[in-house]
Amino acid sequence: MNQPNQPNQQAVSFTTINQSTMINTRILAIETSCDETAAAVVENGTTILSNIIASQTDLHAQYGGVFPEVASRKHIEVIHAVVDQAMNTAHLGFDDLDCIAVTRGPGLVGSLLVGVNMAKGLAVGSGKPLLGINHIEGHIYSLWLSEETDKIEFPLLTLVVSGGHTELYLMHNHLVYEHLGRTLDDAAGEAFDKVGRLLGLPYPGGPAIDKASQDGSPTAFKFPRAVLDDGYNFSFSGLKTAVLRETNKYQPDKLPVNDMAAGFQAAVVDVLVAKTAAAAEDYNVAAVHLAGGVSANRALRRQMQESLDIPVRYPPPILCTDNAAMIAAAAHYRFMSDRRDTLDMDVLPGLQLV
Repeated sequence: MNQPNQPNQQAVSFTTINQSTMINTRILAIETSCDETAAAVVENGTTILSNIIASQTDLHAQYGGVFPEVASRKHIEVIHAVVDQAMNTAHLGFDDLDCIAVTRGPGLVGSLLVGVNMAKGLAVGSGKPLLGINHIEGHIYSLWLSEETDKIEFPLLTLVVSGGHTELYLMHNHLVYEHLGRTLDDAAGEAFDKVGRLLGLPYPGGPAIDKASQDGSPTAFKFPRAVLDDGYNFSFSGLKTAVLRETNKYQPDKLPVNDMAAGFQAAVVDVLVAKTAAAAEDYNVAAVHLAGGVSANRALRRQMQESLDIPVRYPPPILCTDNAAMIAAAAHYRFMSDRRDTLDMDVLPGLQLV
């Protein structure tokens, strides 16, 4: 395993927080990066006052994945109601807020635009500061909503694993990151969805494969593990192709679905755990955090805990998938570092966290 200073690493962001100036905050956040329309109010970056999510999963199930134009139109239809419900549930008015935060990227451009334009309108109408937040940073800060924050020590390693991302970040302190690795092709969650379709399982593929695996044997099929030798990067396209080739050997009604699901899941989990464990040892981190939709996978959680002798933490399922509370949590620390954005802020669908 390569040591620090990998070629794929990006510059570390050394924005710091003056702890002596910490104040209480109440932040309304909006999240529309993909197919969830979400709004939340969070106090002090840790306490959820409301967390409203309008999911489009059933809408996109007929396509076997997210249809971007449909997603953005649905966001337009429901975003006002979602924001109103978040404010009403928190029992607050806009005068009680300190900031309006919104996901700026990465994500689907049409979906992001709906959320950003809504946030801009609210910022103008309320006179509150505007903050654009990185979606991946939101996932990282989901742990601050579910853990006793005084138990979180730096440096820590975060594996963000979802439908669109498989990323390893070394977190030196609040807002100080070092990007260690990413997927070079399919994200783990994307591979779950594609293999789920191959096996005739319902969308989304992650939960369906996790469920099917409970009745299958992880050793019935010897699917490949792409443990790359270029640091902490991941690759899942070859695994997906291997499953495709195996399914072609069977009639559709004869597929050993549970065994294939278990074998595929085991291959994904083995690679995620191997890379994360190696990075945790190389950088001598205090803990490993799992975040993103795939972090809800039971096999991943179990195997990661069994493979490491340091704390392995992950949020509850509602905070694993896309939500606005995590955006508000990240926004709290950006707000405390004196970050503010202007009304000409644009969406950045390919935004990277550095």
